[in-house]
Amino acid sequence: MSTPPPPLLELRNLSKRFGDVVAVAGVSERIGRGEYFCIVGPSGCGKTTLLRLIAGFEEPDTGVVALDGVVLNELPPERRDVNVVFQSYALFPHLSVFDNVAFGLRMKRQPAALVRSRTEEALRLVHLDREPDRYPAQLSGGQQQRVALARALVLNPQILLLDEPLSNLDAKIRVQVRSEIRKLQKELGITAVYVTHDQ
Repeated sequence: MSTPPPPLLELRNLSKRFGDVVAVAGVSERIGRGEYFCIVGPSGCGKTTLLRLIAGFEEPDTGVVALDGVVLNELPPERRDVNVVFQSYALFPHLSVFDNVAFGLRMKRQPAALVRSRTEEALRLVHLDREPDRYPAQLSGGQQQRVALARALVLNPQILLLDEPLSNLDAKIRVQVRSEIRKLQKELGITAVYVTHDQ
């Protein structure tokens, strides 16, 4: 019998309280490389807090977050190979589509030629390569979500965290964008943790 491969992301006995409220209680999970892992539950059950623990935006009270065998608990968010697509998109309104997507690469002081090529490729992947000079306010909700997704993908993270990414979209667009996200995840072989209250 062969030994299963080690998980890419491992959560061990992860807990988080906010005062008297237990947001996450003893979560343990192993998520494999290239897996599309969904967390489904009602609003307020701790799904977003769990993603924030993985991303490093919150510190766990107990437990361990490990990525590819390395414990991340002491690492700040910018040093974790994890990117988040937020429910609210979190786009910079004063930056163009191109500059929103390129922002993370520029913060990491990547060469201009690399920034341009990677940003153009990310925009092509989400079908926004003809919209680089537009601003978030000029885009539909579905287009804004694609910009947020491109901005997360451009850095080639080991883990992509998706926090209710479709909740602000109408039902028809939600189905379309959900299938596009899944297709991209398969094509790129990226590991994704997808949080939703909607099955």
